[in-house]
Amino acid sequence: MYALCDANSFYASCEKVFDPSIRNKPVVVLTNNDGCICAACHIAKRMGIGKKFVPYFQVADQLRAAGAVIRSSNYELYADLSQKMMDICARYAPEQHIYSIDECFLKFPNATKKEPLMHWQQLGSDIRQAVWRQVRLPIGVGIGPTPTLAKAANHGAKRIAGFNGVAVIDNEQSRQGILKQMALSDIWGIGSRLSKRLESMGIKNALQLANTNPNLMRKSFSVVLERTIRELNGEICLHWDAMRGNKKEIFSTRSFGQRIYHADELSIALSRHAGLAAQKVRQQKSLVKQMVIFASSSPHDQQYYKRNILHRFSIPTNDSRLLCQAAAIASKVIYQPGVAFYRCGVGFVELIDEDSFQLDLFEQSKDNPQLMQCLDTINQKYGKDTLQIAGHGLVRPWHMKRQFLSPQYTTRWQDIPKITC
Repeated sequence: MYALCDANSFYASCEKVFDPSIRNKPVVVLTNNDGCICAACHIAKRMGIGKKFVPYFQVADQLRAAGAVIRSSNYELYADLSQKMMDICARYAPEQHIYSIDECFLKFPNATKKEPLMHWQQLGSDIRQAVWRQVRLPIGVGIGPTPTLAKAANHGAKRIAGFNGVAVIDNEQSRQGILKQMALSDIWGIGSRLSKRLESMGIKNALQLANTNPNLMRKSFSVVLERTIRELNGEICLHWDAMRGNKKEIFSTRSFGQRIYHADELSIALSRHAGLAAQKVRQQKSLVKQMVIFASSSPHDQQYYKRNILHRFSIPTNDSRLLCQAAAIASKVIYQPGVAFYRCGVGFVELIDEDSFQLDLFEQSKDNPQLMQCLDTINQKYGKDTLQIAGHGLVRPWHMKRQFLSPQYTTRWQDIPKITC
């Protein structure tokens, strides 16, 4: 059996943990540079405000009129509360797989769905109550015989009336009861485009999809859809590695808090993006064969400017020095005097597995794995940017705009809550 623990409106819920004064108010969280809405609490959703990815400036008056509390993304706080939540959930199962910042799978390898319903129901309630008592985060818990059915149960726990935060799929009745109330787009791994194609074939909900022939659907679509159908019928097809494999592409991109006009500033910004992405590449033990470097002005400017540079490495690398150097060289080609740069970024668009790479007989790699390991270890132990490439610069005037940032209650000494008795 599997359990999926998923926090409700995670970013917005985190904002309420240390600020009781806003717990009964609609809370909306914005993306980088306070650009768009990325999260809204259940109160805001019930009021019909806080629709995801809507530009903030378009709905600022509406939010103000509704009395909504606006917050900039406080990533430091979210990451810390996420780790606390994951630590609590891990106590209840022999195996845990953290799927994202706000959800994790728990695996019970020796358990079966034949165990009494109350056992699983009580387990889900215990996990939910423990996270609420110790972290003050509301979560939903779904339990099922496969990861996909655990996801479906979690959907029922959070979206279907009567479950109150905990749902268990342990028999045919509970499986069919939840699946027939799920839209195709609510199924794990089924996107909106695929949903429309399936709906055109007369498949309207998750139960109808589960009743289709998996072999025929594989021929018409893909092996991924076949596995989803089998999982919906109780056959385990997904494992930890399959749930979150290595990324095929890695990007680091962001709009500036204020415009960039100088070549040196653009070079530093692009070099920093390359360094951030390089760390992620090393974490998944990959090498970069091709990278794209790009920068642009705002699409709302009268004369829009955008330039991309594609760089191919003769020997694939994950060394920050080489990747940052390539970004800095490309910045000289991208830069144009008089352009007010609004956004830039770096993308590693062709990655290969580090273990399967074959060295070139005639060209020697310039990578220094020991140096990169030292760099990552120091930054992991003492904090981000403790040690960095010189090309990243010390002064970054374009830092992300966070006008509505809440205190970093658990990661910054000055923001630790003070209690006066």
